Amino acid sequence: MTETPAETEQTLLQIIEALAEAAPDAGFSLREIFDRLDEAAFGTVLFLLALPCCIPALYVIPQIVAVPMMALAVQMCFGREEPWLPEALAVRKIDKAGLTQMAHGGRKWLGWIEQLSRPRVTVITGKRSERVVGAFLVVFCASILVPLPLTNTVPGFGVAIASFGLMQKDGLAVIAGLIIGTVWIGALVFAALTGATFLAGAALGS
Repeated sequence: MTETPAETEQTLLQIIEALAEAAPDAGFSLREIFDRLDEAAFGTVLFLLALPCCIPALYVIPQIVAVPMMALAVQMCFGREEPWLPEALAVRKIDKAGLTQMAHGGRKWLGWIEQLSRPRVTVITGKRSERVVGAFLVVFCASILVPLPLTNTVPGFGVAIASFGLMQKDGLAVIAGLIIGTVWIGALVFAALTGATFLAGAALGS
């Protein structure tokens, strides 16, 4: 029996799982991964890079991908049509173990998105709106670089959900991702200001 296109089409998470399965022990560079995805959309690339940032207690890989994520988000702000990475970032490698963790973590923590997402509120996913979304994602990616416990997980979810929404033309998913990331940034700023106020008061009181 001949399979229909709907039966043979792979979802993005299935593609990532197949990528992990096919990877050599040394893994693939970011350029090789992008080539294998065969996808130029910013949403696809950012979703892939955000996956390891969403996995609690996963270290090293979020730091590998955070700077490329920020570079791509900046390109979105400037309205670039296709993602591009400078050589120094494009040659960064994720080994097979890391890709496998990404695939398993993506299925565990974000598999539900594939079931719920569909095209809606598409004005949020247009080219003009994409620039605004990119500005938010730059801030979220900067938060991932903060060397504090759990600083990558929540903004990672924000980036992943928003970028998946861009890819699927799901404006509600984009909004949800931006809200998650913005609330986290607000909490960080509030904590920083509270801490600074406390230290200043302690210093003046002494």
